[in-house]
Amino acid sequence: MPGQRADARRNYTRILAVAEAEVAERGADASLERIARVAGVGSATVRRHFPSRRALLDAVFHEQVDALCTRAHELADTADTRAALLEWLGALTAYAASARGLATALTPDAPLTSDAAHASACAAKFTEALAPLLRRAARDGAVAPDLTVTDLLTLVAGIAWATEHHHDAAAEADRLLGVMVAGVSPGR
Repeated sequence: MPGQRADARRNYTRILAVAEAEVAERGADASLERIARVAGVGSATVRRHFPSRRALLDAVFHEQVDALCTRAHELADTADTRAALLEWLGALTAYAASARGLATALTPDAPLTSDAAHASACAAKFTEALAPLLRRAARDGAVAPDLTVTDLLTLVAGIAWATEHHHDAAAEADRLLGVMVAGVSPGR
């Protein structure tokens, strides 16, 4: 955004604020046209700032994604590699269950539109953050050696999708995470 005109920065900020509210209410399928209308801009302005739905979702979730990635880096040197991996997966699952639309941005291969050229920045950041935790846990025998980051992100996305309309999404997501953990990393 640096170097943009002041009105373009204002439009971006307004579009993003409206998009955050719309995604929170309607999930990843929030109408781009409605976002433009509520933000008081044209559809072309929305598409100029966010060339794809995935780009818009990445911007909506940017702050929390960065916080989760920072937490993964902090946990990277934890002696108990299983506990570090499970703590981070728990934090990711809790956020994914509370943030409608994140499951779509989380899944590395989830096609939102025919625009496959724009890969998910969320999935890429989570992949980079999770890889060292998973690698260390696999090295220590805490998880199966063939378990992949994509496997874990897909499972967390599945939990988020499964609990999206549950009356207590957070509790159900936590319960399902426990079921998942029992399968991928039985307690020692």
